[in-house]
Amino acid sequence: MKKLFLYIAIFISICSFVSPSFTEVLRAIRSGNSADVSKYFDNTVEITLAEKSNSYSKSQGELVLHDFFANNLVKDFEIIHQSDKGGSQYCIGNLITNNGTFRTTIFMKQKGDREFLQELRFEK
Repeated sequence: MKKLFLYIAIFISICSFVSPSFTEVLRAIRSGNSADVSKYFDNTVEITLAEKSNSYSKSQGELVLHDFFANNLVKDFEIIHQSDKGGSQYCIGNLITNNGTFRTTIFMKQKGDREFLQELRFEK
């Protein structure tokens, strides 16, 4: 029972400073849905994978992410650290897939009234 209260307290503290769009990106990554993640891409997005790193347009980035998720079926995403500072948010976590765990970094930045995904890193 104490663990349940601890998990609820952690969840509430994380949600208290996380924006709705950041929450949606985390949900989409947790489900391995590249189309939903790409809705939040900026005009260009930096994607780093074990074999390549590059800046991609929205459509190219969605294809790269789709291929990554197709080859690495997502089982879960565990948040290790999360922060919000001056219109920017980032998260470090472990993406657990059928091919192992990837240390994942997500960086979003406020532009006008929206937040955009600037960078995604998946490191084995």
